[in-house]
Amino acid sequence: MTVSYERRGSGEPLILLHGIGHHWRAWSPVLDRLAEAHDVIAVDLPGFGASPLPAAGAPASMAEAVAGIATFIDDLGIERPHVAGNSLGGAIALELAASGVAASATALCPAGFCTRRELRWAISVLTAHRLASRLPQPVLRTVLRSSLVRAMSYGMIYAHPSLLTPEEALLDALALRNGQAFAAVARAGRGYAFQGRPTVPVTVAWSTGDRVLPYRQAAVARRILPEARHVDLPGCGHVPMRDNPDLVVETILSTTHT
Repeated sequence: MTVSYERRGSGEPLILLHGIGHHWRAWSPVLDRLAEAHDVIAVDLPGFGASPLPAAGAPASMAEAVAGIATFIDDLGIERPHVAGNSLGGAIALELAASGVAASATALCPAGFCTRRELRWAISVLTAHRLASRLPQPVLRTVLRSSLVRAMSYGMIYAHPSLLTPEEALLDALALRNGQAFAAVARAGRGYAFQGRPTVPVTVAWSTGDRVLPYRQAAVARRILPEARHVDLPGCGHVPMRDNPDLVVETILSTTHT
């Protein structure tokens, strides 16, 4: 399996995992800060970003997705890295912690704690964004120069979409449009619910302004993972790395340094 990634810094390894339809650049606002403390590896999940689909096709279950990332970590020659993830990546991070692969896990607005109805809502939001991203690239580039269009296009994803530059907005749109694994991963996640019991340090951090996997799901996470540290990310949306980079860095480092 070929996995594309961005690697920076030195220290204990830290794997960063993005959400469905995103790419490693989702972590750009926090990457250099984290690299001051860690050997950071920001991954394009298989079938997203620059990572091609595996030869056997997209993962058909969360177990397959987790096994693929565990194999990638093993291929890098890394033992028990810290892992942080957002949305789908947050669920994978928790599963890696529960399976003993990770030394710690920080899950930002993770999947796996919603009802089926809430999951259908989340997928419908992202699917609508994906359909809009199918405009010709020159048209996308032109319309996303407008701060108003960026606010309308990304207001469901970010609490502060104005912080996105036109180029960043375009890259996000192209990542969502070109994500070959999107449909398969969305199907595979329909019945998924996190049920693991990690014994390593775990932080579950939920954005109070999340409109994709709403904040009320944080209460479910607290019930299922009572031993974990649970924190709020005030004023952030579903992808908090852009909305409040300082708070996200602090949240991750407080976990990895436990």
